[in-house]
Amino acid sequence: MGVEGIVDYGATRNRGLLALNRVQDVPRGTRGSEIEKGASMHRFLVWVLSGLVCILAVSKEALAGGPDPASYPLRVHIMKFTTQPRDSRERKSLSDAPDYLNGMGVADLFENGEPRGFEFSYSCIGGLKASGGYGTFPARWKKKDKTLEVLLPETGKPWNLESCGLQTEMRTGLVFYWKNGLLAEEAAAVLKNWMVNHQYDPEKDKNEPVMLAGESDGDRGTGWGDSQIAEPE
Repeated sequence: MGVEGIVDYGATRNRGLLALNRVQDVPRGTRGSEIEKGASMHRFLVWVLSGLVCILAVSKEALAGGPDPASYPLRVHIMKFTTQPRDSRERKSLSDAPDYLNGMGVADLFENGEPRGFEFSYSCIGGLKASGGYGTFPARWKKKDKTLEVLLPETGKPWNLESCGLQTEMRTGLVFYWKNGLLAEEAAAVLKNWMVNHQYDPEKDKNEPVMLAGESDGDRGTGWGDSQIAEPE
């Protein structure tokens, strides 16, 4: 081997020893710390993903547990109702009980395309609401011609629906409507004819009547937009 070969070999060997020394100079535990950090990050990501799965599962269960509007095929237009506040002594003795509100009122039911008037009494946690305009609430029978279950938007959370039971007394062949600010009755056949002529059928999501040429909302005389809430007695 010539002098140049010996020099090159020595330089190469020195560089290899220098690199080896650098590796050996790495503090003990550094590589273990990096592995431990990686394992900790993995555990953290697993924890986060598990939490998200649990939240989604609970949210889905909560949504599934609420009332399903598709199970309430009937429609109710609440014309007017009264609310009877609790007695103060009753509120004190039942401070831990749900805040039920009691009252009575009148409404029109739409069932199988036919309107029917009825009077009712009720006891609901969130209270009752009057229908606005031509609006209606989803409903279904719990006991035919005796108890209606109505879905109402929760106060302050209109996207949430609450059920309220109405004890009904049906008015055969009659419906209710507003006339000059006063509650009145008319034959159910009159309202049915008006529904057909104006393509109004809330059971089929036809929630706004189609007015005839030159006709206004007040021409029928029902005044549904004047649905009222009576003052508590």
